This record gives sequence, C-alpha cells and structure tokens, in this order.
Amino acid sequence: MARSLVDLLTVHASRQPDRTAYRYLVTGDCDGEIQDISYGRLAERSRAVAAWLQERGLAGSRAMLLYPPGIEFICGYLGCLSAGVVAVPGLPPHGRSQNHRALLRMKRLIADADAKVILGGREVIAVLAAMSEDLPELADITCVATEDIPDEAAASWREPDLDADSVAFLQYTSGSTSAPRGVMVTHGNLLDNERVITERMGHTPDVIEEYDHELFVSWLPVYHDMGLIGPVLNAAYLGVTATLFSPLHFLQRPERWLTAISRYRPHTSGGPNFAYELCLKNVTPDLLDGLDLSRWKVAFNGAEPVRAATLRRFTETFGAAGFRHEALYPCYGLAEATLIVTGGSVQDPPTLAIAATDTTAAADGAWPHTGAADVRSVDAAAVGSGRPGPGVTVVIADPERREELPEGEVGEIWVSGASVAKGYWRNALATRQTFRATLMGREGRFLRTGDLGYLRGGELFVTGRLKDLIVVEGRNHYPQDLELSAEMSHWALRPGCTAAFSVDRGEEGEQPVVVAETAPEAAGEAEKIIDLIRGAIGEAHGLRVRDVVLVHPGTIPKTSSGKIQRHASRAAYLDGTLSLVSGPVTT
Repeated sequence: MARSLVDLLTVHASRQPDRTAYRYLVTGDCDGEIQDISYGRLAERSRAVAAWLQERGLAGSRAMLLYPPGIEFICGYLGCLSAGVVAVPGLPPHGRSQNHRALLRMKRLIADADAKVILGGREVIAVLAAMSEDLPELADITCVATEDIPDEAAASWREPDLDADSVAFLQYTSGSTSAPRGVMVTHGNLLDNERVITERMGHTPDVIEEYDHELFVSWLPVYHDMGLIGPVLNAAYLGVTATLFSPLHFLQRPERWLTAISRYRPHTSGGPNFAYELCLKNVTPDLLDGLDLSRWKVAFNGAEPVRAATLRRFTETFGAAGFRHEALYPCYGLAEATLIVTGGSVQDPPTLAIAATDTTAAADGAWPHTGAADVRSVDAAAVGSGRPGPGVTVVIADPERREELPEGEVGEIWVSGASVAKGYWRNALATRQTFRATLMGREGRFLRTGDLGYLRGGELFVTGRLKDLIVVEGRNHYPQDLELSAEMSHWALRPGCTAAFSVDRGEEGEQPVVVAETAPEAAGEAEKIIDLIRGAIGEAHGLRVRDVVLVHPGTIPKTSSGKIQRHASRAAYLDGTLSLVSGPVTT
C-alpha cells in the first residue's frame, strides 16, 4: 500500500516509464512549442532534486518553490516530497518592478515558513539575485535553479522515511478574510484527498482506459490548491496525462482553454466561475465552429461562488460545440481540507434551489426557461455543490451553541475526515480554534470552515462567508446575493468583480456599500448604472444601499485564486484609495 505520492511515482515510473505524465503548452497554443515529460524522466528528475536536498541535510526543513508555470515546478515539488523536505509553493517574482503587495507576500511566506532553501527556475533565481537589496531575508538562504542539478545526482537518492502524519507541504491560504496562514498538509491528507477526487469525479480505471489516459487540461496556477492538488497531483496519483499551460496565457486569450480541451479531449477540466464567464465574453462564431467539447465529462467549478446564470449561458452557448449540461460540476473545498470536500454527480446536471425549500432542476437536466421570468428566477437560484466524498463528513453547525442544525437551516459548514489537514504552521491558537471544534452529540473533532451553507437531501449549498455576513436592522444579507443582483442589473458590470460589505455609520448602524468594476466604454452611463444597482438590490432584497462606487477594471482587491477580498475592498473604500470611475454616490 502506498504511503505517499513518492511511492506511486516509483510505481508509475516502473510500470509505464514512457507514458507522458505532463504536457506543457509553452505559448498556451496547441500548435506552438510543447514540452513534455514521461513518468520515467519525472522520477529521475525528482530524485535528482531530492538527492541534492538530502546531501545538504535539508530533510525536514522547508523549501520555498518559486517557479514560473511549467514542468520544472512539478519536478521541484515532487523532489521535495522525495527528500522528506516540506515544500512551500509560492508566486515567483517578476523582477524589480513587481508590485509591492506581491513582494510583501513573498517576504512574509519566506519568513513565516522559515525556509532554508529556495528552488526555482534559472530566470527566477537570477531575479532574486538582482533583488538582494529588497530581500535581505535571502542572505542566509540557499537559492538553486533546479535545471542545473545534474541527472546523475539521482543515483545517490535515498528513499525518505515518511508516514501518513509527515508534513508534505505548506499550502498558504489566499487570505480572503485574514492574513495568509500555512496549512500543514500531510502525506496522509494528500493521499486521502486524491482518493476523494478520484471517486467524486469518476476517474475509474475504465474511464482512464476509455480516455487513453488523457484525463486533464489545466491553466490553473500550480501554487494554489485547486491547480496543484486537482490536475497536477491527481495525474501523478493515477499515472495519467495532464496538459498544462500558464494562467496568464488563459487570461490573455480564454479561447486557448477551450481549444486545448477540443484538441486533447480530456475527461476533466475546470476553474472558478469567472473562467467560464471569460469564455462567454470572448466566444465568436468561428471559435464555436472549430470546437468539439463532446468528450468533456467533468467541467468543475469552484473556489468562488458558482453562478446559476453562468452555468445556463455556458450550456446554451457551447452546446453548439457539443458541450453537455450534465458536464457542469459545481464543487466545494478549501485548503484546510487539502482540497475537495463535496462534488456533484458525474452523470447528473447541477442542482438548483430557487428557494431553500424548493429544488427546481428539471429531471432531464434541462434548464426550466420557458419565459423571461423563468430565466430570471433560475439565474438567481442557489447552486448545489454536490455531496461529501467517501469518508468525508459535513455538518451544518450553530457555531455559538456548537449544535448541529437541521436540514435546510443555514449555519457554519463543519468538516471531518482524513483529508482535513494537520493545522496551521506554527500557530497553535488558530489551529485549536479552526481544526479542533467539537459538536454536541457527535464524537471527534471538526474543521470550522468559516463558510455558511445548508444541506438539502445530502447536498451542500454554500451561501457565503461567516465573517462577510452583512447584518442590517437585524436581518442577515449575504454579500454574494447583493453582488449577483448588482451584476445582473447592467451589461457593463463585470461578473465576479463586485464587492458588497457594510460600514458602521454610528447612530445609523451598519450600512451596505457596493463597489463594482465597470467596462470602460460604459463610463458615460455611470449615473444610470448606479441607479440600476440601487433599484436591483432594493427590489430583490428590500435593502437601501448607502453608497455605490464604480471602479476601473482589474482594481477590486482579489486573492491569488481570484476571490473577492471584501475586507480589503472595505478598507480601500474607507481609506479613499479605490480607483474611481464614479462615486461614491450616497443616499
């Protein structure tokens, strides 16, 4: 029985040394330069990196991984695991012009992890050397470009002494509501979560054979849990092929994602909700004519609120290219649970709940949109995030009373199971508060996710963040609901680029504020857009918005995984540092 991914890599390299493990599209284009690596070669390079680390006595210490997108990161990551070194994936520097916030985050991670070595590509290591004045922290840290470690080093590799409780890597949280924390993910956590992903997404031996081992296409950043533990490590777990390319190349031309899916015909590919919206914004008749998405079985959607309107429009638009409604796969997870917690059924369409007591997805999987009113109703529906994987327990709890709530009632999502991580690195208090929760009438400890939701028929519906809840005159409002109503009010409002929060106005109490990115070509309609936002939120939620602020595209604070940072948006609003197109307009 495998104790770690290191054992599985050894098995794959022995049984299928020539099979392609990863294919990397250097330019993001299927007809551009392509790099690939076989399982035999991957094992050799990983062992070479591991041996280099072992020879320097670094087993048990932390290694910061600062790579551009590509195969070299995977060799470095698996090299750390193969050496018994704790990997710490990070966003690589881009040069002296790197923005202050990104540089500050990198410094914080290096210091918090107490990294003893930095592994990276040649260009990254050269950039770090040039930034020595800005990064005095590097004076006592060894930096190495892993491409320069010779293959011959692999001969001196020694199998590490690992068990299920050994920490494999630190996954730093994106910090949507707090400073980033290093989640200690063990080798046991990794194996268990890969097992859950495999089961939930239907990656059976028969499916792998049917797809000739071509299982994934992904542009997701590998320093983030969704991109790393999903496509990259599930491929290594199963011994299949993943096609990868850079997030930047996707953002530049979103059609590259769909073109790669059409070309390599994988079983599974996905991303946050905004990725599907970007594809919809950039679709052309010529693109549709050239796509074949009929083999795309699991189009996972997670990491941010899943919008029913996006799912409906994506199906209606790309159905012409063979995309099936049943392929839509909303899911829920978090770094503290390694990755996946719940996922949909591979055979069934997503579940929509028009109200908490009325699930309305048609039995045949078609959207019920016989009229305009139906479409509005469906587009505002809550989307189910699927059911817990085997061995995963999800309960909805009242966090104050520490009692389990009945089905249909909203509370905090609590999780238990072997995928739940060990805790936060060097933060005993936060570990106790988050990972050691107890529930009346239930044995064992639970992970407090900080997310709100409810269960219906065993399926999880996520409604928001506990700390983001807006309370006005004793009524609870979820910011996601206000943001969706705002975004649907005018075509120029960018999906997934709106922040709703509340501010304390003394005697007036908590008052809601909406900050929204708007398309530049609509700048002349700012007054009209603001009125429409007010009207939409007032009609849908019975709520008067105090301020509406329109800002330039790309300026709303987001985490590294693309989640809106409402607390940072609120701080920028109060500090007057938002990039204004118009506003604030106060009532």
